[in-house]
Amino acid sequence: MASRPETPIRSGVVAILGRPNVGKSTLVNAMVGQKVAIVSDVPQTTRTTIRAVLTGLDHQVVFTDTPGLHKPRTELGRHLNQRVDEAASGVDALVLVVDAAAGVGRGDGFVAARELEGRSAPKLCAVNKIDRLRRSRVLPQLAAAAELAAFDHVVPVSARTGAGIEDLRSTILSLMPDGPALYPAGSVTDQPAEHRVAELVREKALALTEQEVPHSIAVVVEGIERNDATGVLTISCSLLVERESQKGILVGKGGRTIREIGTRARPEIEAMLGGAVFLDLRVRVLRNWQRDPEALRRLGL
Repeated sequence: MASRPETPIRSGVVAILGRPNVGKSTLVNAMVGQKVAIVSDVPQTTRTTIRAVLTGLDHQVVFTDTPGLHKPRTELGRHLNQRVDEAASGVDALVLVVDAAAGVGRGDGFVAARELEGRSAPKLCAVNKIDRLRRSRVLPQLAAAAELAAFDHVVPVSARTGAGIEDLRSTILSLMPDGPALYPAGSVTDQPAEHRVAELVREKALALTEQEVPHSIAVVVEGIERNDATGVLTISCSLLVERESQKGILVGKGGRTIREIGTRARPEIEAMLGGAVFLDLRVRVLRNWQRDPEALRRLGL
């Protein structure tokens, strides 16, 4: 933690909440101006609480990206919902994200009732994906969102295009209390490099396997070694699935899919780590890991 500056800044923690697939991770990335959380169309892509840090001369805001709150069918699902409950507690503001293009509905009401009611922190609703709506359809969605809870502010945004992001950012900043910086200057996230590498690999695996195996994929970084002569980092990762049939899909014919995952992930990992990287990707079967509390513990979930 950074020491308190002589002149306090606006400083606080903001929880980003919502049902699956409303664009929470894309919104968090937009708020801090760079990619911190992976993004996918697959529900429950976010499996941990990811903190992204926005720092300016007179402010520091920590945005907590959370898993999509849902009705769980597995032990993993129950763990994810527990993470959301924990993230919503003791923060300086709560932002409920809803999907205007899909329409405000019962799922949003479920999240609002569970996570917003009874909490004293300022509450905002980010009505996302307005770029996908005709202008005449935006106001009805704003009205529907406003009925979900006693919001202090309802803000229309498009996390994808950036529309409304500055308005949302400035509104959140105005609600932050005076206090110390929570992270050192230059911090972007609290996630260790190994976790960010694993998430980037998982993001590319999700994109390539579409609906075939996404919920069954987990990625573990087994080791990172630097070649002192060349400076190249060799990163060994295990991609875990639950069944042999899923392993075949992830490996692909002649190893084509697993190689493509590495090809897509490598540039972003190199940019993040600042050097050349060799990715050694292997696929392993860990049967029914989503339903196994011990496996979830070992995976940090």
